[in-house]
Amino acid sequence: MTSEFGVAVHALVFLNHKAETVSSEQLADNICTNPARVRKIMAKLKKAGLLATKEGLEGGYLFDKNAADITLCMVADALETEFVSASWKSGDPNKDCMVASGMAGVLDNLYGDLDQMCRERLTHVTIEDLDKIIFMDKNKRKKEK
Repeated sequence: MTSEFGVAVHALVFLNHKAETVSSEQLADNICTNPARVRKIMAKLKKAGLLATKEGLEGGYLFDKNAADITLCMVADALETEFVSASWKSGDPNKDCMVASGMAGVLDNLYGDLDQMCRERLTHVTIEDLDKIIFMDKNKRKKEK
């Protein structure tokens, strides 16, 4: 999994909280990354219909959706995120050994199942849920001081 998913979720929660148009520079500052990276990720979210953009001097990104309707699985789909995968595969399908020739396929199936489990879980988590968690925790910390 790349960090695009984390950047995208962070950006959407921030935009939801701000409820105004925010530039890529402002988003990058809050996320602690660079504006070019933010723009690349936000373009994918816009293409998927998860946010709006505004052109011009006062331009930027606006989260104009109902936060309760946007699941983290929708974000993952927009980014084509794989949560569990392997860039390297052990063994060799051309070897005579059953383990060497079969392990890559077995692990690919396992990774696919695990990825699907992640996606299923994320269908139950929304941008609103994360916003509530952040601000509930913040309010709890204030009360404890």
